[in-house]
Amino acid sequence: MNVADVRNLAQGIRAEIAKAVVGQDDTVDLMLVALFAGGHVLLEGPPGTAKTLLAQAFAHTLALDYGRIQFTPDLMPGDIIGTNLFNFQSSSFSLRKGPIFCEVLLADEINRTPPKTQAALLEAMQERTVTIDGQGHKLSPRFTVIATQNPIEQQGVYPLPEAQLDRFLFKQVLKYPDASEELAIVAAHGAKLGKVDPKALGVTAVATAKTLAEAGKVIEAVRLNDEVVRYVVALVRATRETGELQSGASPRSAAALAAAARARAALDGRDYVIPDDVKALALPALRHRVILSPAAEIDGRQADQVIAGLIDQTAAPR
Repeated sequence: MNVADVRNLAQGIRAEIAKAVVGQDDTVDLMLVALFAGGHVLLEGPPGTAKTLLAQAFAHTLALDYGRIQFTPDLMPGDIIGTNLFNFQSSSFSLRKGPIFCEVLLADEINRTPPKTQAALLEAMQERTVTIDGQGHKLSPRFTVIATQNPIEQQGVYPLPEAQLDRFLFKQVLKYPDASEELAIVAAHGAKLGKVDPKALGVTAVATAKTLAEAGKVIEAVRLNDEVVRYVVALVRATRETGELQSGASPRSAAALAAAARARAALDGRDYVIPDDVKALALPALRHRVILSPAAEIDGRQADQVIAGLIDQTAAPR
């Protein structure tokens, strides 16, 4: 497999997901980049913007095992990772695996559960391992979390701590579709309400575990020259040096942005990274990793505005 094959694979995946989800092309691209870069995605958007259907179609198209957790205030860590149960007949403990043992996990309304339960995902997202009663259990190397949160509700929610936000490669903000997209959505899904099955909508798998592994090897070989590395570092360091941000992005975010740029380049059919790859991914990769300064908040500034300004001000290699 070469970069042209990776680009064709990506095009096939996009075409299949489009059978179920109208629009959201940028979101699909970020999910693909996250999968091949080994990252996770946080989707923030109002109800009814196809976040769940998008995750289902994504997993189905890639032939990946799909799992879902509906986060609620009474959810416990054991409900996510599983627990050891005592079997009285055999006088031994047996592991009851939680829903986290899958390849694509939809963490629905992740901000509706307390931090203790949110933290149950930390080890899995970082190490792709969960620890139950002191024993580690490996997850799939393709384990990917697609988390959702609703920006409208303010009561009964628990904002994600900075340590967990930093584990997400991207935070994508979903908006309502435009008029033409909404017309297409109603035409496609207006016949019935209730569960929408990607398979019933004609979505088919176009990838296998073997093709995903081969694509991953191609992406690992994508060239990232020193000038682009310096550009990534300069951009991330700029978030720590501006007075508009109280807290800037971490070194982990710089490494994650570079890995994501590699994946984007391959998905675009190139075996080398260009500055435009970094520019295209910088906002979703950094917006959740920074904290506005009090003065910027008083002035009505938003993190997206500050980061966009830093992208414009940071000199890119030619």
